[in-house]
Amino acid sequence: MKIVVLDGYTLNPGDLNWQPLQALGYCEIYNRTSPESIVARARQTDILLTNKTVLTREHLAQLPDLKYIGVLATGYNHVVDIAAARERQIVVTNAPSYGTSAVAQQVFALILVHSQAIIDGSEKGGEEYN
Repeated sequence: MKIVVLDGYTLNPGDLNWQPLQALGYCEIYNRTSPESIVARARQTDILLTNKTVLTREHLAQLPDLKYIGVLATGYNHVVDIAAARERQIVVTNAPSYGTSAVAQQVFALILVHSQAIIDGSEKGGEEYN
């Protein structure tokens, strides 16, 4: 089984261990992939993983061995031509609901920072320091 990650840098700026993925089969991980390089890099690939690299109908038509596309983000219809994948019976999945607790926590933290002038160190937002 051949696995290709088209844009690994978007997921791993250097602190992620790819070994669990590499244990599943032959694995090629690219930091970034231009639209012109997709087909060459994904030839004879069973599994294609992407985050932001767009896969068009034209790309998918040139990848006859492709069986699965994993979008490593919450959405997928902005990255993969879903109709073309469905026609070819290529399974497409995403990472639904990841980070929901962290996002909510960040929102409330920013509300507190803004409403309580935490960064400025004063309730008035630091005007007396201007």
